[in-house]
Amino acid sequence: MPPQDNDIKTDNPNAHIFNEETLAEVPKRGAWKWMLPLTLVLATAVFAAWRFGWHAKAVTTGVVLVAAGSHVLAWILGIITLVPIIGPILVKVLSLSIIWLLNAVGYLVSYVAIKRGYSKDVLSYRGITIALLTGIVIGFVMGSLI
Repeated sequence: MPPQDNDIKTDNPNAHIFNEETLAEVPKRGAWKWMLPLTLVLATAVFAAWRFGWHAKAVTTGVVLVAAGSHVLAWILGIITLVPIIGPILVKVLSLSIIWLLNAVGYLVSYVAIKRGYSKDVLSYRGITIALLTGIVIGFVMGSLI
């Protein structure tokens, strides 16, 4: 069979791996037909784990891996972005890395403090951390709206 025009020719030294069709692919229509049921299945798994007392870390790890691998997380953030005014701001706040970093440091410090017997201090510390994060989020939202 003779080579077609769209086949990659190995004898051409100027042949490129990428072409214009692969660089500017049209978004897939109808992705919701797969994403919505998969989201419902993952939500059901989380609810069942909570209801029946399954191992939380195992279920969380499985749900996050499946959601990240199937792009459900990006799809849910896209759905949230569709809400006028508040949606895009909420997605920006959720994706701020400083919020994730502060929360992770807070959990690590809390873990160490609880192990050493400072559980009352951890409660006040976590309250201050939540107040700080809430203030950062409110300031970010007010700054975006003004």
